[in-house]
Amino acid sequence: MAKMNQGLSLNQMQLFAYAIFSTQQDGKTEFRKYEFENKFSISQFRPDDAMDDAYRLLDLKIQIRNSDQEKGRGHNVFTDYYYDRGQFTFKWNESFLPHILELREKYVISDLAITSKFKSGFSWILYDYIKAHYGNWYKELSKKELMSLFNVENRKSYQRSTAEFKRSVIDVAIKEINEYTELEVRYEEKKVGNKIIGFVLHWSTGKKVSVATEKQLTLLREIQDEVEKNMFDYLSLKDVQGLDQARRYIIAIKEINNKVSKGLSSSEASEVIQEAKQHYLQLENLLEQDGKKRDTSVYFNWLENES
Repeated sequence: MAKMNQGLSLNQMQLFAYAIFSTQQDGKTEFRKYEFENKFSISQFRPDDAMDDAYRLLDLKIQIRNSDQEKGRGHNVFTDYYYDRGQFTFKWNESFLPHILELREKYVISDLAITSKFKSGFSWILYDYIKAHYGNWYKELSKKELMSLFNVENRKSYQRSTAEFKRSVIDVAIKEINEYTELEVRYEEKKVGNKIIGFVLHWSTGKKVSVATEKQLTLLREIQDEVEKNMFDYLSLKDVQGLDQARRYIIAIKEINNKVSKGLSSSEASEVIQEAKQHYLQLENLLEQDGKKRDTSVYFNWLENES
C-alpha cells in the first residue's frame, strides 16, 4: 500500500482506500460521493476533481518480484472507472481483485476510522509502511530510500537540506501518526561526520486506539431505527413546546448517525451510545406527558446489551 500510494495526493489515497473498503463490504466497488466526503470530513469535493482523482487511480500498478527464482509479475490495479452524477464505480483488474478480497480480515483498511483523520499524505504512506512491517519495531533507511518512500526524491530543496526534509515531511508524518493512531513513532539520525545520511525509525504500540466494535455500532443502529419507526408519534405531539423539544432530540440523533458514518473509536462510541439513549428516553417521556405512554422495554434491552 505504501508503494502504491507513492505519487498520489491525499484525496487520491483516500479514494483508493475507500474503493477497497467498499469492495470488502459487499464485493461491489460502488459508492456515492457524499459517503466518501462524510468518511473523510471533506467539505467539498468538486465533480471535476472527483473525476481527475479517479482517472489518476487508473495509473496504479503493483509488481511482485522474486529475484532469487527469476520470477516476477505485475498488474494494473484498476481497468476502468465511471463517475455519474455523484456515483463512483471502479472496475478492478481481475488478477488483482482476489488479493483485495483475501485480505478482508487483515488489511489495514479496518483502521479507516483512524487514517481518515490524516491531513497529510505523508502520514498515510508512513503508517502503511510501518503496518506492512508487522513484527518489526525499527527500520533503518538511507535518506535516499526515505525520500523515495515519500515520493519526494526529486525535490531539490529536500536534496539540499535534510533539515527541510525532516521539518516538512518526516516530522509532519510522525506527528499525525502519534496523535491519531495506535502507534508511537520516533527516529534517530545516522551521520557520517556532521552529514545526515539516513534515519532509524522506531515504533511501538503503547497506546492502542480501539475502533468501535460491531456490537456498539449495531446498538447505535437499533436506536436510530427505533426513533425512525416512531417518528410520526414524536412529531404528532399536541404541546407546541414538547414538539419543538422532540424535533431537537431527533436532529441530535441524526447528528450522532453522521458521527458514526465518519468513524468512531470504541470510547467515542460508548459516549454517543449514552447520548443517543438519553435522547430516546427524552422522546418517550414527551410522549408519556402527551398521554401516549408506551412499552420501553427495548431501552432496557439496550442497557443489558451495551458493551
